[in-house]
Amino acid sequence: MAERLLYLGNGRKFQSIAKLDDRFETWGLKVDRYWAYDGQFPGSLKGYDGIFLSGSPHGAYEDVPFILREHDLIREAAELAIPMLGICFGSQILASALCGRDQVFRRSTCEIGYKTLPLTAAAGADRLCQDLTDELRMFVWHNDEVRADHPDMTILAHSDDCPNQIWRYRDAEIWGIQGHPEITRTQAPIWFEENRARMEADGADIEILKAQADEAAEAKTMLTRFAELVQNG
Repeated sequence: MAERLLYLGNGRKFQSIAKLDDRFETWGLKVDRYWAYDGQFPGSLKGYDGIFLSGSPHGAYEDVPFILREHDLIREAAELAIPMLGICFGSQILASALCGRDQVFRRSTCEIGYKTLPLTAAAGADRLCQDLTDELRMFVWHNDEVRADHPDMTILAHSDDCPNQIWRYRDAEIWGIQGHPEITRTQAPIWFEENRARMEADGADIEILKAQADEAAEAKTMLTRFAELVQNG
């Protein structure tokens, strides 16, 4: 029987362009999809072997009903030792729920573009990052940020403008990724066009981003490693 992954969609659309929920199924998981943004949550966490938390236009510090409910779900899942992975807002709400709501803040400027992220020494022994070399390339786009100074956080990667790009909670199987390893080279130009107005307002040159579109294959190993972890229990 396939292991069960709870997929929480926090975006305006139930499924993002990356269709990562579908990819988790191709990697052998049974995916239960809930549109958290629309107030959809499972009645119980019983039987789940892993949880994925997607991005969102909201901030983890907002007093929005679905965000408050997701905080409670995360804390319950951590007590049950259910592996979790969050991307972008997903990373931020993990930090907010587990390390305090003051851990997430609004930046004065947006960090947007393809970045080369140096890895820390801790990444070499990390289950998600162990396949990576000294650095990895990934698209980042965020106006909110997770602080890097909490004692329960192990920082695994950073950028020139953000000290916390990838982190792990304590020694638990809980990770946050600020950037977007899920976006493929084919999907990237479509995504950039769909979000042209917002990205340009955040300082991006869409034509340059299209020319730089990258598969970010090495970064995607973190996603497949997480899927393997959930499968193996």
